[in-house]
Amino acid sequence: MSELFSRRLALLGDAAALPLLTQNLHGIERECLRVNADGSLAQTEHPRALGSALTHPQITTDYSEALLEFITPAEANPADTLADLERIHRFASSQLDGEYLWSPSMPGLLPDEADIPIARYGSSNIGRLKYVYRQGLALRYGKTMQCIAGIHYNFSLAEGLWPLLQQLDGDTQSARDYQSASYIALIRNFRRYSWLLMYLFGASPALDASFLRGRPHQLQQLDADTLFLPYATSLRMSDLGYQSNAQAGLTPCYNDLASYTESLRSAVATPYPAYAAIGTKNAAGEWLQLNSNIIQIENEYYSSIRPKRVTYSGERPIQALMARGVQYVEVRCLDINPYLPLGIDLDQARFLDAFILFCALEDSPLLASGVCRASTENFLMTVKEGRRPGLQLQREGQPVELLTWAAELLERFKPIAELLDRAYGDDAYQTALHLQQRKVDEPAQTPSARVLAELRETGESFRAMALRHSKEHAANFRAQPLSAEEQASFAAMAQQSLAEQAELESAEPGDFDTFVAAYQASILGIGV
Repeated sequence: MSELFSRRLALLGDAAALPLLTQNLHGIERECLRVNADGSLAQTEHPRALGSALTHPQITTDYSEALLEFITPAEANPADTLADLERIHRFASSQLDGEYLWSPSMPGLLPDEADIPIARYGSSNIGRLKYVYRQGLALRYGKTMQCIAGIHYNFSLAEGLWPLLQQLDGDTQSARDYQSASYIALIRNFRRYSWLLMYLFGASPALDASFLRGRPHQLQQLDADTLFLPYATSLRMSDLGYQSNAQAGLTPCYNDLASYTESLRSAVATPYPAYAAIGTKNAAGEWLQLNSNIIQIENEYYSSIRPKRVTYSGERPIQALMARGVQYVEVRCLDINPYLPLGIDLDQARFLDAFILFCALEDSPLLASGVCRASTENFLMTVKEGRRPGLQLQREGQPVELLTWAAELLERFKPIAELLDRAYGDDAYQTALHLQQRKVDEPAQTPSARVLAELRETGESFRAMALRHSKEHAANFRAQPLSAEEQASFAAMAQQSLAEQAELESAEPGDFDTFVAAYQASILGIGV
């Protein structure tokens, strides 16, 4: 335990600071595919009863028209966040006619690439821009990869904690710059330790054989329709999942916010030869991609965590970060747990709180190139071999057994869990920590091990097992319908979002080409 960590921990235990720990904010974004009763990808349009995917604040789509995304409000208590997420699931399930929410992260049997529907957002300029962006993703990475689903966990420290921490640290930056620098330091520590999350919560050790579409691989055959790796935790986060050759050289520096935003700004502005060869429009003048640069927009950068700031209308994420600093972090590497109706539960959320707080409070030296490379290698080794007995990772240039390091980290989280329990007046955070310790003591308790064990015991294929869990979760949601008041509230929200989209489409001036040009110019001018 570093001296800095000890001092910050003592500060948080003070009577003035302790109650602020109940004011940290949490939000969840859960993606999931809509599938038919046989587990095949739904080819239907986004259900109108769910509202407009363009303007609805809680129910939208991600890449495919069938890839739903549920977004909770930011809540101080993670229990409230999970309750929000459950209500969204129960409403959506009540509106899906003969369709189901797919239970794991990796898709089941997908149609031919050409038949995977890209999400549509209507005829407004911003709606068309979102569609063209997704067309670009299809050209660059294929539609299959874009059908992988995950969970994003958003977290921010209570605003009242920052001045106390800044005073303790004796930092003379502006309050905004101190907060941004602290979040970037949190991200550096997250890069160091995020392999632990993949071990504890990775839940995609197997996938449908059709996912690879004939590509070469080193997976093993479990049955005619299922491929796996025996010690994998998250194939979703491996080189079989989200990957990009163009982004291979894009390594945003987490030394400070300015270098991070500049690396993304540069990527949005730098042509990539293979994409330039495709062009932005086809021979008929129809848009194919927003530009031919390394990434079309900031969100195209695939990362396990992002610094974020709520944007104003028409504002881009980098603009918001540069203008007002970092407001929260978005953890993006979490698999959907197929055993849980929401894909995540309260114990996992509470553990994530303790983990992220540890990353925020612990000393965070700059990431030298060797440490950065080792952190990436530790992460990739864990997603493919995390449960291999005796597996060793690299820590400060020395080998260390994964389970040994994991146990040491969980021990270091204990005082944070104890503080959170003091703040909330119960022992829920320490209980959540104990549950994760069981997975370190018994690797068979990890979600990835449970998935493989169930596949072997039942003899089911990956797609059959996933469909069974999907139907079980649907029955669970439908057995607990929303109250009439809650149902009416969601229905009203859906209608309001449809009205907002219609208003956008009827009142918007200007043509689409001009709109795209202005959108591109808004990023190219930053920092120049």
